[in-house]
Amino acid sequence: MSADSEMFLIRVPASTANLGPGFDSIGLALGLYLEVHGSLSDHWEVIPLSEEMSVFPGDDSNYIVQIAKKTAASYGKELSPCRLYVSSEIPLARGLGSSASAIVAGIELANLVGELHLSDEEKNRHASLFEGHPDNAGASVYGGLVVGLHTEERTDVLSFPIEGVKVIAVIPNFELLTEDSRNVLPNSLPYKEAINGSAAANVLLAGILSNDWNLVGKMMQNDRFHQPYRAGLVPHLAQIEEVVLNEGAYGTALSGAGPTVLCLVSAEKAGSVISSLTEIFPDFQVKELQIDNDGSHTAILSEEEKKELNFIKS
Repeated sequence: MSADSEMFLIRVPASTANLGPGFDSIGLALGLYLEVHGSLSDHWEVIPLSEEMSVFPGDDSNYIVQIAKKTAASYGKELSPCRLYVSSEIPLARGLGSSASAIVAGIELANLVGELHLSDEEKNRHASLFEGHPDNAGASVYGGLVVGLHTEERTDVLSFPIEGVKVIAVIPNFELLTEDSRNVLPNSLPYKEAINGSAAANVLLAGILSNDWNLVGKMMQNDRFHQPYRAGLVPHLAQIEEVVLNEGAYGTALSGAGPTVLCLVSAEKAGSVISSLTEIFPDFQVKELQIDNDGSHTAILSEEEKKELNFIKS
C-alpha cells in the first residue's frame, strides 16, 4: 500500500468456540464486528470510535498494531505507520472472541499495508500461533463453522457455511477473563472420560454437517472437557439450559471461556426463547446473532465511504 490518500477498511467477525464438547477445536463466526478504518500516516495513532475500544492505548503499543508489526517482521518487513479508527460491537472478556478478532485485525493490517499477499491458511496459522488454538481465530478468518487442530508444527482448519439455525447469545453484565476460566480446568482426564468427550465432539460435528440440530443439542449437553469444571464460575448456565429446553430450543453451551451462553434454536422458536430469557435475565443482554459465513475482509474505501466515515468521526 503506497498512496497516502487511500483509506482502507478491515472487518473481522466475532466468534464462539467449543459448542460444548468441541473444546479448543470447533468455532463459529458470529455477526458482531470489529472494524478498523485506516490510512498511512507519519506516526502510529489509534483512535477509538466505540466505548469498548477507548480503554486501549492510542499509539503503537496498541495490541492490534503490535500484532501487525510482529506479523510483518516475520516476513522481514517494517510497516509504514498508520492512523487507525477502531470500533467494535464485540463485548470484552465475554467469550465472544474479542481477543481473536483483534489478532486477526492486526494480521489483516500487516497483510494490507505490508503487501504480504497472505493466503487465508497463512493468516490462520499466524492467528493460531498468537492465540494458541485455532477455533476462535479460524472462525474470524474463514467464517462459518471451523474445525481445527493446532500444534507448534502446523495448523489444520476446515470451514463450512452454516444455514438453517438461529443463534441466541445471553451476555452477562460481568466479565470473565479467559485465564481465570482456564485455571479451573484439570491437568488430565481419566481415559474413559476423554473417550466419551471425544465421541460427543465427533457426533456433534456429524449432526451439524447433516443438519440434525436436535442431535447437535444433545451433544452440546455432553461435554466432558470444560463445562463441568467452569459451571461454578457461570451459575446462570444451568438455569439458561432449563429455560431454553422448556421453550423447545435445540441446546445450549458456554460460549468460549464464558460467561456468555449460546443457544441454538429453530426460526420458529427464536421469538419465544428470546422473550423468556429477557424476562428471567433482565440485567443481561439477550441477542439473536447472525452466523457470519464470510470471515474477515479488507477493502479500499470509495470517496463516498470516506465522507460517511468523516461524518461518523465528527
